[in-house]
Amino acid sequence: MTEQWLPPIYRDGDVVFILDQRLLPHREVFLRCTMAKQVVNAIRSMAIRGAPAIGVAGAMALALGARTILAAETQTFRQKFIRMCEQVRTARPTANNLAWAVERVYSVVVENPGATVAELQTLIQEKADELLREDVATNLRIGSWGCKVIPHGARVLTYCNAGALATADYGTAIGVIRSAFAVDPTIQVFSCETRPFLQGARLTSYELMRAGIPVTLITDNAAGSLMQQKRIDVVVVGADRIAANGDAANKIGTYTMAILAKTHDIPFYVAAPRSTIDPSLPDGSEIPIEQRDPKEVTHFQGRPVAPTGVNALNPAFDVTPNKYITGIITEVGILAKPYGKAIRKALEE
Repeated sequence: MTEQWLPPIYRDGDVVFILDQRLLPHREVFLRCTMAKQVVNAIRSMAIRGAPAIGVAGAMALALGARTILAAETQTFRQKFIRMCEQVRTARPTANNLAWAVERVYSVVVENPGATVAELQTLIQEKADELLREDVATNLRIGSWGCKVIPHGARVLTYCNAGALATADYGTAIGVIRSAFAVDPTIQVFSCETRPFLQGARLTSYELMRAGIPVTLITDNAAGSLMQQKRIDVVVVGADRIAANGDAANKIGTYTMAILAKTHDIPFYVAAPRSTIDPSLPDGSEIPIEQRDPKEVTHFQGRPVAPTGVNALNPAFDVTPNKYITGIITEVGILAKPYGKAIRKALEE
């Protein structure tokens, strides 16, 4: 696989293209977006997902939207752009990268008070492009740090999808696996299916197979049995938001994997860029958890799999307390306990 092998998002002139991940692995279709609301809809509908990827998508949405703002005066443009920023920021609530990216793009407006409307539109586009490039470089650094914790010949368990499809390219948790595999092709991966949206079955397996990395798909509830049989050596997952104390929100079911790993003395690592860290939250209890449509649980590909009218809960994320996390792999190194101190230092670098 080469870099930009199937990027989840890229720009070509005045058009942003988004790989529709709802159709993978069977169809590879790109959505053509010329308006901010089209990108926002792609984020909300999970056509694009993964914390770093939706951060980049949010930045691209603002760049598209800035071009469509009709304003002769800079002050009017700023007021309309602020409202647009809030609409993009709230497209999905749990991932910190989206709000972080919106702030990065909005900073262009704050830092250039004398710019004309046309100049601001250009600067906003340049910032969005910069964030995409930064994300790829960040993921490569995460991979280079993370491969050090993967033992030779390791059997690695991963959950959900934290690969190229969840970022601008290369991946966080899957980036760690890719980097490790590049120096040790004896590595094997177990990918949990990740109910109910099946990101592991549809996306992680797809990515790893395209990369030529041996992967075995398992049901989520098979993970504990494999650990009991000593068939898992290390667990690596991504994150959507990390609190100041190291508590980490990730796809629902990650908490279960962390407890199982702790019970069986298996290292459990979280791989994420610093943009995923939210230092404003003291611990994971304050991380907002997105509640999605119950039909994602009661239906599969539009067909009901449960009795009509049954109640269903569909939290998209859960929070893993820091006591279950062996280390947090970032682009500036592997953070160790006590996480509060390590996170403060990492954010200063």
